[in-house]
Amino acid sequence: MTALLTTAATAEPAPTRRKKGGALRNLRRNPKALTGLIIFVIFLIFAAVPQLFTSVRDPNELAFAPSIPPGQDGHLLGTTALGQDIWAQLVYGTRQSLLIAVVAGLFATVLSVLVGVSAAYLGGFADEILSMVTNIFLILPTFPLIIILATYAGKGTLTVILVVLVLTGWSYGANQLRAQALSLRNRDFLESARVRGERRSYIIVFEVLPTMTSLIVANFLGAALYSVLTAAGLQFLGLGDPNSISWGTMLYWSQNQQALQSGMPLWSIAPGLCVALLGVSFALLNYAFDEISNPALRPVRRRRARRTAA
Repeated sequence: MTALLTTAATAEPAPTRRKKGGALRNLRRNPKALTGLIIFVIFLIFAAVPQLFTSVRDPNELAFAPSIPPGQDGHLLGTTALGQDIWAQLVYGTRQSLLIAVVAGLFATVLSVLVGVSAAYLGGFADEILSMVTNIFLILPTFPLIIILATYAGKGTLTVILVVLVLTGWSYGANQLRAQALSLRNRDFLESARVRGERRSYIIVFEVLPTMTSLIVANFLGAALYSVLTAAGLQFLGLGDPNSISWGTMLYWSQNQQALQSGMPLWSIAPGLCVALLGVSFALLNYAFDEISNPALRPVRRRRARRTAA
């Protein structure tokens, strides 16, 4: 009987089941995640149904008197020097700006995964070649390269901007993913998959990538943030389509028409603020996802809070 009691006392406790909805609960409790998600959802609604927020159907139409002050004659932010409603342009411009962020961020992340994970897992000559290409793109001066590519590849199209952003935004993520994949390369579960005779493509897709989900999501958010700010900069410099509706082209036209000097500051301030808010949204989601997915961060914060309270 004593032996049984001793064995029961020293036995490890049964593992507790992980509660369902843990990630969603952590998301609700994280103020950074909530703030970033709320900002993103607001912009997403603007992009999906702009007609709910303005009665103007063609924001480029010169349908109003020029330089109407904010709040006058039903114009919330006033009109441009050309007679366009600023609020309508801001709402309709959300769609292209959000599209650039998501599409360019997604394709840059896919390219980062293909290059980084393949280089780490394949090793040998393939790793040397892919790593060399990644390092070349890492040391290139990014913004001058973007300007050159956008100028000579066909100025004025959305496709060119997306291609330029993807080509210049994948290398940093590929370097991170390669380092993470190298640490997983000789793990037991991958050795077991090789012993079973699984193909390399199967091992990379179904064995390696699921263990790197948090880093892949973080790379997507970082690439989306990079795409938002860079696309706005390109369009502000006149390297986009000046007739398209986006926050960057609003900044371009406001600068050309000297909005700040002509008493129309909201023509410049409103799109600039929206670019900054969308960038803040992606940055907050990136930080929050890192905190939620990395268990090492939460206990450290709790211990610090207890020490402060003591």
